[in-house]
Amino acid sequence: MVKRLLRRVAGISTAAVIAVGGSALLAGCSTNNPEVTITYEFNGETYEVDYKLSRLDAPQTVTHFIELADAGFYNDTCVHDYDGAFLQMGGYRMKEGELSVIDYFTEVKKLESEKGVTFTQSVWKRGDTDSPLYTVYGEFDKNGNYPAKSREFTHSAGALVMTYTDKGNFKKTVTTLRNDGGKGNNNDKYDNDKDYMYNSATSLFYTYTGETSSSRAQDHCVFGMATDYEGQFRPLIDAINEYVSDRTPEGEDSEYSFTSERVMQRINELEQGDDPDFEELRRGDVEATYNVPLEAPIYIRSVKVTKY
Repeated sequence: MVKRLLRRVAGISTAAVIAVGGSALLAGCSTNNPEVTITYEFNGETYEVDYKLSRLDAPQTVTHFIELADAGFYNDTCVHDYDGAFLQMGGYRMKEGELSVIDYFTEVKKLESEKGVTFTQSVWKRGDTDSPLYTVYGEFDKNGNYPAKSREFTHSAGALVMTYTDKGNFKKTVTTLRNDGGKGNNNDKYDNDKDYMYNSATSLFYTYTGETSSSRAQDHCVFGMATDYEGQFRPLIDAINEYVSDRTPEGEDSEYSFTSERVMQRINELEQGDDPDFEELRRGDVEATYNVPLEAPIYIRSVKVTKY
């Protein structure tokens, strides 16, 4: 197994393509089950996978994901980790063989200031709804999902799931917007003492390819599902596995891995730069090992909303 040390590339720019009329559609004629198509590219082939989202399971997460997709945030990003059960994506790009992390908070502020994008907020600094964190409320059981419902989608093969960078021992509480409008909180629509680690999702998400996991669903937000997993998504997985297998010496484990410096994604500097606690999120000494074929990256060429 050959390991390569890749350095973080500074000054990443996002090519933001804003879908005309997306915001109006969201406001005027949204449905419980929006639909998106993610176009993957691997080893010269493209794979279109359709997903159905669930506003019943995760209304705030779905809104957040659609707004990022409409703004073109995900275009030309890449799968940064694949281990047979997870395709992790949404926060990295690959250029000339080097993996680089997207500075999420800088990018969303740039989209707002330069492209006129407005992102719906659901998480703020504790007690201060004038200081949005641009993260999204964790709509899963451990975080107290309001209102409680039977899940439309489970954490099973084809599930679309939000994730986040590890915050380690970072202990901080935040204010979040409740899904019940405040009915279970003396009509106060905000919760003012929520754990930041559960409400820190940014742009990172994954498609799950493993066995059903009820335990993982307790602290991960499942917000969508591939509508034709076997017909659309399976061919991509088979192509990746075949590629890796063909390049694995006989008798050795199928593992292509490399190490890359990773800076933990941070609270927006413009809004929160004077807060020393949140500035602790900026750390450059964290390393992570990713399993993905370097010679043939798995790209996300686009995430298009086909039904709002």
